[in-house]
Amino acid sequence: MSWKMTGDQNNTNETTNAQYGFFDLLNKPVEIYVFIDPLCPECWSLEPFLKKLTLEYGRYFTIRPIVSGKLTSLNAETFEKPEDLAKGWEKIASRTGMSCDGDLWFEDPISSPWLAALAIKAAELQGRKAGMRFLRKVQEYLFLSKQNVSKEEVLLQCAEDAKLDIDEFKRDLKSDSAKRALQCDLKLTREMDVDQIPAIVLFNQQEEDEGLKVTGLYPYDIYVSVLQEMLQKYPKPASKPTLEEFLKHYGFVGSKEISVVFDWSEQKTKCEMKKLRLKQKVKEYPVKYGTFWRYV
Repeated sequence: MSWKMTGDQNNTNETTNAQYGFFDLLNKPVEIYVFIDPLCPECWSLEPFLKKLTLEYGRYFTIRPIVSGKLTSLNAETFEKPEDLAKGWEKIASRTGMSCDGDLWFEDPISSPWLAALAIKAAELQGRKAGMRFLRKVQEYLFLSKQNVSKEEVLLQCAEDAKLDIDEFKRDLKSDSAKRALQCDLKLTREMDVDQIPAIVLFNQQEEDEGLKVTGLYPYDIYVSVLQEMLQKYPKPASKPTLEEFLKHYGFVGSKEISVVFDWSEQKTKCEMKKLRLKQKVKEYPVKYGTFWRYV
């Protein structure tokens, strides 16, 4: 990242130096399993909170996305009711502020949801960060651009935009390694009794206690409280980057994500982004619900 994450000041629950130590960063105590499905609009709606949690407390944890298959396991009969799926998407978009266009289910409906799930595991074979970049692209193509991510050509475009090695991705997409990785995720979903998504499970790698599970979407403060409980201390959030640093790092974000990360009202976000647009620092992309921005 292009900005500096500072550590915690001393408080009653924690006695650390103001600058968080290098070796502490190498040994992040908490691992967060994020159970998602690439077709789930509520999983997409979790993105603003994960970004904010990473910026404020990312020095304490690593994120491991797990493809749960809760939607990809739906039978064909469900997918034959596009009006229900479209209505559900529109309702979630209106409620959460993270746009998703339900017209996809009328125009170019998903036919093979398993392929998108498999593609995420294929991308992860190039590294966890590569996998997360690819997952984000799949979500953008699906929810914002109404692209059918069950088509291999669309997944290849996602891989290219995520800066993956395309030849390697093509091979991995048809490999036993990707299939085994997906089966491992599905097994983990069963073992952790995850029966609803999105869900996150937090583990303290330095303790032998059971993990803490949070199922569904909650206000941001809930995720912070669960992390604090897992850490058994109350760290101060790290200093946020500037808006421009944030945009430069993530590249393409929604107004909702900006508002959540910076604790801004919708009007404040609109005003700040207008300033950057006038300076030609960003390009505006209106979507069905709200606006996304690309840093240029």
